[in-house]
Amino acid sequence: MEAILEWISENQQMIYIVILMIFLGIEVIGHVPSVLHTPLMSGANAIHGVVIIGAIIVMGKAGEHDYLELILGFLAVVLGTLNVVGGFVVTDRMLEMFKKKK
Repeated sequence: MEAILEWISENQQMIYIVILMIFLGIEVIGHVPSVLHTPLMSGANAIHGVVIIGAIIVMGKAGEHDYLELILGFLAVVLGTLNVVGGFVVTDRMLEMFKKKK
């Protein structure tokens, strides 16, 4: 228990920043009109390519026996890839709505 409290006191500023980012993100997303929500989210999902590259770097720098880093890196690659593909699928569906029908 003491180790947890020590870690919290060492990283107190970072914890405050994360909490502030959560509230700011909720506030910003809550004020986006419904019409813009889907295009913005599909574009944001496509940005997850950065997550994939970061996860590959983490996996590349992990030691042979750092199974936690390897598992988390692999999980980040898989979930990031799913998010990127999902973003492009949603964007493609939206663009199909605006094409003229035959």
